[in-house]
Amino acid sequence: MYCGGCLRDNALVAALRKLGHQVVMAPLYLPLTLDEEDQSAGTPVFFGGINVFLEQKTALFRGAPGWLHDLLASRRLLQWAAGKAAKTRAADLGELTLSMLRGEAGNQARELDTLIAWLKTQPKPDVLSLSNALLIGMARRLKTELRVPVACALQGEDSFLDALPESHRAACWRTLAERAAEVDLFIAPSWYFGNLMRDRLGLAAHRVRVVHNGINLDGYGVEGSKGSPLSTLDPRPSPHVLGFFARMCPEKGLDTLVEAYLLLRQRGRVGNLKLRVGGSCGPADGAFVSSLRRRLQESGLLSEVEFHPNLDRTGKLEFLRSLSVFSVPALYGEAFGLYVIEALAAGVPVVQPRVAAFPELIEATGGGVLCAAGDTQALAEAVEELLLNPARARALGDAGRRAVFERFSAGVMAQATAEAFGGINTVIH
Repeated sequence: MYCGGCLRDNALVAALRKLGHQVVMAPLYLPLTLDEEDQSAGTPVFFGGINVFLEQKTALFRGAPGWLHDLLASRRLLQWAAGKAAKTRAADLGELTLSMLRGEAGNQARELDTLIAWLKTQPKPDVLSLSNALLIGMARRLKTELRVPVACALQGEDSFLDALPESHRAACWRTLAERAAEVDLFIAPSWYFGNLMRDRLGLAAHRVRVVHNGINLDGYGVEGSKGSPLSTLDPRPSPHVLGFFARMCPEKGLDTLVEAYLLLRQRGRVGNLKLRVGGSCGPADGAFVSSLRRRLQESGLLSEVEFHPNLDRTGKLEFLRSLSVFSVPALYGEAFGLYVIEALAAGVPVVQPRVAAFPELIEATGGGVLCAAGDTQALAEAVEELLLNPARARALGDAGRRAVFERFSAGVMAQATAEAFGGINTVIH
């Protein structure tokens, strides 16, 4: 499956390299699935998912011979396993999550030893950056062994931790807060999420820096002389098309959007409205998508809806350009919402619930409108208002596109991240 955190990290590394920085990107658990060039190419996969699982399940495997450990960590085997894997459900991962958060005291200590041994063969870094706070158990030994500062990105970990079984939820949050003391700087993708995690982990304000996520803008359109997009956008499609592009799962609100679409068709004020659904769709998402297809079939509108799973980058750009209005009505605490920036980069106005990071993104870009969270009627009315007012929709899309090109590019993200890293080096050295 495609992972938003992985896409963000990969774009960040590519942009840092363009700025002249030397960056090593080490994938964990599984080989990365990306829609752009893999910046981790040539680097081993550490904490291989099969080994991590077996080390958690049996003490006997923790002492397995090196040849077996290496065999199970091969990219080919991990890619095969990834193709068979179902959804990573927090409800099934309480023990494993707690073990990983304990780092050298957990069942995966051997994996940490392997990673550190490899890092010592590389040029000494100025800073080590953990992709997300669920990896925070590594920080203590990384700092001790390599004697460099450690930063950590915050990428929506709260929803996963809150979904852990009650038997492990509190212990995981407590361990995360304790281990957070060993991290020199946290980088949050939004003020919303930075403030939330600062409160939940008891972090001082100066230890959390906000750097908005950015995207690679190649292929999103012609730029003006100052690097911002031209004000004249391609005409929006006709007939009207409502679009969704994210993981095809309930957490992202796809069922809510389908119900809003059905309501719009019943109202009949927007003639011949189409719905296009794109994004990641893994083995565990199939049953949910099938249920939506049945719902559409029962309503006689299945032929009016298209599903485009797991598109490559070219396909994603074509998909976004085909839309009139975009919405991913996720109701959980979305830390950022990279898909909002992608839609706006294509000049498509967005309608998002008034929750989590969405108000912050809409205010920062001027590229859309907000509606009541969890209210299908309100979502349908907000979408309908834009579809019936093409001048306003176009103005929002144009404003959002310009803001993304000016403030939400991968280059802007990389520059701000490099400045944040430089700051922690100054403090420590």
